[in-house]
Amino acid sequence: MPRHVFYSFHYEPDNWRVSQIRNIGKIEGNKAALDNRWEEVKEEGEAAVKRWIDAQLKGRSCTLVLIGSGTAKRKWIDYEIKESWRLKKGVVGIHIHKIKDRHQRASTKGANPFSHFTLGDDKKKFDQIVKTYDPPGADGKAVYGWIAQNITAIIDEAIEIRNSHS
Repeated sequence: MPRHVFYSFHYEPDNWRVSQIRNIGKIEGNKAALDNRWEEVKEEGEAAVKRWIDAQLKGRSCTLVLIGSGTAKRKWIDYEIKESWRLKKGVVGIHIHKIKDRHQRASTKGANPFSHFTLGDDKKKFDQIVKTYDPPGADGKAVYGWIAQNITAIIDEAIEIRNSHS
């Protein structure tokens, strides 16, 4: 049974990498925003961007943050992470820097996008709760294979982790 996820990622540098992961076929996710539609939403202002993200989160049980070199600390990715957790969705990260872009280039490993959040009164670090995976393998083909083999279990575990922190 396909999992229904929200994909969170830094659009410009990583959309090609993300499209490869979308094609794995084991998960169903929000439709990718075309460049011109995303630009239209951004031009409408912050409230419009939030409405668009909120609409994309509906019907999803997990947010999959696909981590490229510049994903961490991006305003809208932070919003997607916080809102997903608030809505009791699973949250998980997978590094995708070794997967090649449309120019056949890999990128550098990005920082953990969960490390600058804290939760609750005890201010527990979010990266101590939410898992982040750096798939093994020397190249994008190996990383893709690892993601394809493990993606459903990773998503299921993220949902379980979220349910245990209600």
